[in-house]
Order: sequence, then structure tokens, then C-alpha cells
Amino acid sequence: MDTSARTQPKQVPTLDIRRYDTDRAAFVAELGAAYREFGFCCISGHGITPQLIDGAYDAFQRFFALPAEAKMKYHVPGSGGARGYTPFKVETAKDSRYPDLKEFWHIGREIDRNSRFAELMPSNLWPAEVPGFREYGYELYQALDLLGSRVLRALALHIDLPEDYFEDKIDQGNSILRPIHYPPIIEANIPNVRAGAHEDINFITLLVGASAEGLEVLTREGEWLPITTAGDAIVVNIGDMLQRLSNHVYPSTTHRVVNPPNANARKPRYSVPYFLHPNPDVVLDPLPQCITPDNPRRYDTSLSSHEYLMQRLREIKLI
Repeated sequence: MDTSARTQPKQVPTLDIRRYDTDRAAFVAELGAAYREFGFCCISGHGITPQLIDGAYDAFQRFFALPAEAKMKYHVPGSGGARGYTPFKVETAKDSRYPDLKEFWHIGREIDRNSRFAELMPSNLWPAEVPGFREYGYELYQALDLLGSRVLRALALHIDLPEDYFEDKIDQGNSILRPIHYPPIIEANIPNVRAGAHEDINFITLLVGASAEGLEVLTREGEWLPITTAGDAIVVNIGDMLQRLSNHVYPSTTHRVVNPPNANARKPRYSVPYFLHPNPDVVLDPLPQCITPDNPRRYDTSLSSHEYLMQRLREIKLI
């Protein structure tokens, strides 16, 4: 009897998104299976150049290296960190006693200031002290927005929706690119972790630069599974809004960033997630395609994505 399949550790798969054009049915089936199992998948073959990613990381690191007083010029109290800078130990994972060990910046969508969503989506702030920050930051934002829409096309097909189902629901989404700096950890036995166990709020999250150790995903069996990527792979996971819309067919999986148990704890860690949000007026009612006798409707009240976002930002102490 072959026991190798049982003894091999589980692994979040890496799939090449170019197969969407060359081997669509199989790619959609494999992608859907990965998300149903893990809520996570690593995507390669996306075409976002190393030059863009490296240039953006360099600009972000130069910003975080600025003196605290320079960074605080871009902190907007009372805004929930919607744009600009959020300092250390502000965001706190839901139900956690300790704030996260991180500082971050938010880049949002550039929209027409006459848009009906302009009040909900403030103009971007850009640090004058860091050449290239705006150019690299917004180009990476747009590249990840495009990649996210490609992933959503495959996810739509997997649950028998039209391929373009999400297109007009994300074209003015309140999506966020969040460069994060986790500082070196000097103190031993510190109770805070770099990012406490949480689920994401949005439709999907695309994480550039998960090559550093620390990211862990909670499996169905209740075990923490480390994720590190190789090559150009970008980690893409389901958020709570898509979990709600898909009636939990696509699960929003708990994950965290732990402090390394080795010398890497004394090195800074940087990561750049892109939180792809639906347009603020999208109603997150479970889709009929995802309601079955085995998976009855889980939500009775209608909620827009903006209402849901505000509710969650209060829970994590950003507003």
C-alpha cells in the first residue's frame, strides 16, 4: 500500500496563469480546487516584471527609512489609514490583545474627483522626499489590479458565472496597495507578532514578495502551514467579501505573519499586498449559483461592500 500521498505535507499550489489562455478548462478546475481547499493559491507567469517589483520595493524601503517625523507628515488621523502613512502598533487583528508590529502606507485608486465614489475614496498622498515612489507605486498598483481581474475571471467561470461577471463590479473598487515594513525584533519573548491571525476584508489579496519567511495559513485541519514563494510567484488569497458573495464556496482563510524563530527576526521584513475591493455599492448577497441543498444560504441581511468595509475597519481599530 502506497502511503507516500498521506505522508507528504500539504502545500498551497503554484499555477501558471498563462494556462488560462492555453489550457483554460483544466486551469480553472485546478485554480478552483486550490481555493476551495486552501483559500490561497500562488500565481506565476503573470508578466509583472522584476524591474517594476524591485523598483517599487526600493522606493518603499527608502520611505520607511525616513525619520519618524518625516513619515508622520503623511499620517492622517481619523481617516482609518485610507491614504498615506500608518505608524507602528495601530492596526490590531480582530480579537487580538496586541497591536501588530508593522508600519505601512496606503495607495488607492486614482478616480475622477467628480465620481459618485469620490467622497469614499480620497486622493492619494505622495512622499515628496522619495523620488520614484509615486511612479513605481502606482504602476505596481495598476499591474496588480489587472492581474486580480484575470484571477477573478477564472474564479467566475469555476462557479458557472460569465467570465466577465466581476468586470463592472471592480472597475471603481476601493482597492489598496499596502507597502508594509516589519521592523527588526530586538526584544525576546515579545507578545506581539508581526501580523496577528486574521482574514482579509476584500475580494482577493495579491501579495508581492512572499519569499521571506513568516507567512502562515491555517488549514482545515487546524494546522499552520508556512507559505514561501519561488521565482515570480505572487500569493493570491480570498477575502471575506468574496467568501460572503460565494456563500463560502471560496473560503477566506485565517493567516498570520509570525516572528521568525531564528536570526531573521533581527532583520526587517517588507511585503506589498494589494487588496482588491469591489466598487463601494456592490451588494454582497450570496450568489444563487453558490446556494445548494448541501450549502444553504448563510446570510439573510443585505450589505454593501462599503458598509461591510466600515464595519470591519472598526473591528481592527483603524477607525
